[in-house]
Amino acid sequence: MQWEVVIGLETHVQLSTRSKMFSAASTAFGAAPNTQACAVDLALPGVLPVANRAAVERAIRLGLALGATIAPQSVFARKNYFYPDLPKGYQISQYEIPVVQGGVVEFLVDGKPHRLQLTRAHLEEDAGKSLHEAGLFDRAGNPASGIDLNRAGTPLLEVVTEPELRSAREAAEYARALHALVMWLDICDGNLQEGSFRCDANVSVRRPGEPLGTRCEIKNLNSFRFLEKAIEFEVRRQIELIEDGGKVVQETRLFDPDRGETRTMRTKEDAHDYRYFPDPDLPPLVISPEWIEQVRATLPELPQQMAARLVATHGLSAEAAAQMTQTRAHAAYFEACVAAGAAPKLAANWIMGELAAQLNREERDIGASPVTPAQLAALTSKINDGTLSSKTAKEVFGALWTGEHGGVVDAIIDARGLAQVSDSAALQAAVDAVLAANPKNVAEYRAGKDKALNALVGQVMKATGGRANPQQVGEMLRKAVG
Repeated sequence: MQWEVVIGLETHVQLSTRSKMFSAASTAFGAAPNTQACAVDLALPGVLPVANRAAVERAIRLGLALGATIAPQSVFARKNYFYPDLPKGYQISQYEIPVVQGGVVEFLVDGKPHRLQLTRAHLEEDAGKSLHEAGLFDRAGNPASGIDLNRAGTPLLEVVTEPELRSAREAAEYARALHALVMWLDICDGNLQEGSFRCDANVSVRRPGEPLGTRCEIKNLNSFRFLEKAIEFEVRRQIELIEDGGKVVQETRLFDPDRGETRTMRTKEDAHDYRYFPDPDLPPLVISPEWIEQVRATLPELPQQMAARLVATHGLSAEAAAQMTQTRAHAAYFEACVAAGAAPKLAANWIMGELAAQLNREERDIGASPVTPAQLAALTSKINDGTLSSKTAKEVFGALWTGEHGGVVDAIIDARGLAQVSDSAALQAAVDAVLAANPKNVAEYRAGKDKALNALVGQVMKATGGRANPQQVGEMLRKAVG
């Protein structure tokens, strides 16, 4: 029988504030262990938390972008559990009344649009970090674990989906879309390696039409590839377990990327196990309509709005428009190219093609591209006016990348002699020579084999060092062979 996969994601988005959720301690990454945990983060006697206004505004920004409801009044609660890296013995979070309620994330899977309903997004503080690294010892010299409390109190927005994802691929594409959105809104730096964006995946399987199965939660996935691989393994594990007569146990699991498998971390708690109750030190969070409108006025044009505009005004395909709006840096680069005179479709093709390939090879972001939008616009204009062929344009692009001749397109073309030959007399001599040397191809073309013409065009291009205008050559050959 077929199995249905049911997946819900909880994504922890670290908000890009300078200070923590309830204290003035720094959130800067990379400080020496335990140098950025203040008395409030440690819950020392007599201290009181104060909510970070900048973190709340970032939550409002995301809620507005998702089309969600911003709660006029939400409540901070204490989530009680005991773990070495949680110095308070509880985490300040939101439970019954979150700040962001509902909302939708739109994304593409193999070019097909998907819409995923969100349950909520709530504000909370992060815990510290347990270190199990080599080189840590106790006072007796025995290997030991350590606790770094620098992250304790760091502001998070936990985004929770409905259990509507049906494959690991869908889950990964949703996560990519959310990641792109929070970076577009400038509420999170999106750094996966530093833990600024990490996902917990709740996975279960069931027979079609049956109630939801027992779920397992895979914790702290900070790679889209690992997210997809972890879910794929967990789905296989649960199906094989059930088909062998076993039962899935509700638990928290970790993903081992080296082995490509999940393994048990601890049994999974239910909400009542955390004994949530309103934090007595924090009043309700009140968000006025005026505050919401102030934040709305600061929102940039959203990616899907911009993509729709690029399709309507520049004739881009939906896929190309999505690529041009994958980050604000991509959008800015594309629009700067067009503003510099580039044909929009050709600019998009080069950004998705040669530029993206070179950026990937050197592991650079588009904002660090040595080829500026103005230079790419100048290059594409030379393709449009027939000065360069697609082949010679790639050679010029390579020279622009290394800064040859000051990055001036015309200077590179002149220095390398790359200008496309369009002079009819010069081309005619090459065409005549190729026709005389290839009577078999001429006969095949006259017999109806169109591929034979391509072979003749190739011979002319070879004879001219790739500098002939291929469209013009094709026309001349058709006329000559008749």
